[in-house]
Amino acid sequence: MEEAKGVVKHILLAKFKDGTSPDLIDELIKGYANLVNLISPMKAFHWGKDVSIENRQQGFTHVFESTFENVEGVAEYVGHPAHVEFANKFLAITDKIIVIDYKPTTVHL
Repeated sequence: MEEAKGVVKHILLAKFKDGTSPDLIDELIKGYANLVNLISPMKAFHWGKDVSIENRQQGFTHVFESTFENVEGVAEYVGHPAHVEFANKFLAITDKIIVIDYKPTTVHL
């Protein structure tokens, strides 16, 4: 297995509070996606809704994936004023979240 050079994936799973309107969730997703334009080490953003048939999602409904140049880029992102402002709005409407950062590895068979 070979570790990717520097790249870090930032994964966030979210369960929004009951009663949160789909329009508010959509607005916040657009704000999350816009962070790519505001925080230079953030290179990509993807998101999606749970479609699992295994029923093991524990109430989490959305997944968000950001790609960073390196671990230092994640640290810059976490402390960046645009992220802090966004995170305060996002956390106010979430019931629970999980965040995992990892360096992707490639398996060569």
